[in-house]
Amino acid sequence: MAPQASPPVCRIMDYGKFRYEESQRIKESRRKTVQITMKEVKFRPKIGKGDFDTKVRHMIEFLEEGHKVKVTLQFRGREVAHPELGSKILDAVLQQLDGLAKVDTHARLEGRNMTMVLSPDKKQVKKERTDRPSANGDSPDGSEPGAPTA
Repeated sequence: MAPQASPPVCRIMDYGKFRYEESQRIKESRRKTVQITMKEVKFRPKIGKGDFDTKVRHMIEFLEEGHKVKVTLQFRGREVAHPELGSKILDAVLQQLDGLAKVDTHARLEGRNMTMVLSPDKKQVKKERTDRPSANGDSPDGSEPGAPTA
């Protein structure tokens, strides 16, 4: 038998208020969590320069938002006989994203697809956000936008 407190301790409270505050705490904790999703960008071995740059720009946006990016290179027909073309494109992607992303899963050939998974490099993303001027046109050093610097 467990020892009892003397006098017995109890708390008289408004149960409705207790439930409401509990739900508010749960809602607040849910608001602070970040959902990390996987975004996929598909390439082909014969991709043009303009298309390549556009897809890389989208990948930069995804990484800055904190999403992981799955880079898929699709081979068709006889293209699968030249996986070195695919790895050259994936290397070019890594070169464009220099420092912004780190490789979770290195490029590997699975059937007719070559896949690689990238995740945002936390330190670099935070640095990018602080280096960039804010949306209202203020420069990070506090000077007037468009004003000549000394």
